[in-house]
Amino acid sequence: MLHEVIIAGFGGQGVLLCGQLIAHAGMEAGYNVTWYPSYGPEMRGGTCNCSVVVSSDVVGSPVVSEASALLVFNKPSLDKFENAVQPGGLVFINSSLVDRQPKREDVTVYNVPANAIADGLGSSLVANMVMLGAFLEATDLLADELVEVALKEILPERRHHLLPLNMQAVAAGRKVVREHGK
Repeated sequence: MLHEVIIAGFGGQGVLLCGQLIAHAGMEAGYNVTWYPSYGPEMRGGTCNCSVVVSSDVVGSPVVSEASALLVFNKPSLDKFENAVQPGGLVFINSSLVDRQPKREDVTVYNVPANAIADGLGSSLVANMVMLGAFLEATDLLADELVEVALKEILPERRHHLLPLNMQAVAAGRKVVREHGK
């Protein structure tokens, strides 16, 4: 089993946290993982992305050159990383902010209105969790229980009151994919 994932968006959208959660939950599941963040000098609003590798075998490199999945939170990220997805790969688009589809026809696209769903749950801050849920449902990679364990370990204790909201957002993202059909 091998999943090579690129997650990209603006700083402040929870892109890096989303990648950390996949990597941490993957470790909890007993997989070999890498998480490789990349961001510009800006704190918020600048571009950022991360690569995550989750494998049942030894991971040779944290660099992802041909992703099996791409999660894009904004249009510039789709423009930049669309061609980094391998044929047959998965592309998850935050359709609340991205107004175009990939130009490629050899990938499976999931349009996830992450910001709209997050707003409906009461906080735009959980849009990243909606995208994470969609990815997890489409790939069957990790159980929600492992994601919750990872959240408890990564989030500072003062934020643990937000765990139920985050898990609701993961469930909402999973629902989008179930309704779309795997």
